[in-house]
Amino acid sequence: MEASSYLPLGLGLIIFSFSISSILVIPFIDLLYKLKFTRKKEAPKSGKVPLFDKLHDVKAGTPVGGGILIIVLVCLLFALAFTLSSSMGVFIKSSFDLQTELIIIFVTFLSFGLLGLSDDLVKIFGKSHTGVLGLSFGMSRKLKFFIQWGLAFLIAFGIYKFLGIQILHIPILNKTFSLGVGYIPFAAFVIVSFSNAFNITDGLDGLASGLLVICLLAFLFIAQGSLDTPLSMFISLWIGAMMAFLYFNVWPARLFLGDAGALSFGAMLAVIGLLTGGLVALVVIGGVFVIEAVSSLVQIIGWKVLKRPIFPLAPIHHTFLAIGWEEPKIVIRAWLAGIMLAIFGLWLATT
Repeated sequence: MEASSYLPLGLGLIIFSFSISSILVIPFIDLLYKLKFTRKKEAPKSGKVPLFDKLHDVKAGTPVGGGILIIVLVCLLFALAFTLSSSMGVFIKSSFDLQTELIIIFVTFLSFGLLGLSDDLVKIFGKSHTGVLGLSFGMSRKLKFFIQWGLAFLIAFGIYKFLGIQILHIPILNKTFSLGVGYIPFAAFVIVSFSNAFNITDGLDGLASGLLVICLLAFLFIAQGSLDTPLSMFISLWIGAMMAFLYFNVWPARLFLGDAGALSFGAMLAVIGLLTGGLVALVVIGGVFVIEAVSSLVQIIGWKVLKRPIFPLAPIHHTFLAIGWEEPKIVIRAWLAGIMLAIFGLWLATT
């Protein structure tokens, strides 16, 4: 079956998911308000207020938990759509063992989501503690990082052992390298990196969610080109749900993803890159996420080595905010950069 034969199915699933998500998102926001599942003020009650808190505490009181709705909806809609598609005679094709591929997809989506949800619960209902820059909320970074690596190694092992993926293709050089068992730590690094990169990027209204929609549209073409029906269906449903969420997440946001969405979506984006064999394309298509993560790393190195910050504030979108750029302008320009990087990444994936 040609890739074009799956296009009507993918477009239909986007519309279907968008419609259902749009209906449910408003009552879900009301529910979050009732549960007091909202962002807290992070500025210290006395003393100097950190620049980050000056810029962001205006967002306090906004519901956090959009990621929970998206994860639950995509899982339920996929179960429904996959069952109906099979019964209606849609030819389900995958490059891998179908059951194993689905396990990898949903273990990633759900496990990182549960980790993020745990962090959200501690942030919102737990007690604050003194951090490097004022008050700190949520799980300790070391514990969260440790769990992320544990989950990532488990998923990477499954991809290597049960799906048989162990190669790295460099399209520009037209070279393919077999990593053998070394693929496991490499894939785990990619998963953890993108999970944290997405979380770092999710700091302005609509920034990370808009960039994710752009990335997913690019990978939908890649997945359809490889005739991977279950992955194409999953991505399509995810796009529809994200677009409904994005309507309420653009400035001024009425709903945030929370760590449940941020950690899950970054890890899942990485796994999509691993499953499609487009790791180089992933780094390019998700280039803004990479830049955001690198800017935070540079800032940390500046503090550790030079004992001073490199940027006024990190990650880089906070620097633009600190020097006076308006938040919507930063987001839209990041989206434009994401679109061009997605086009470039698609070109690399098809050469």
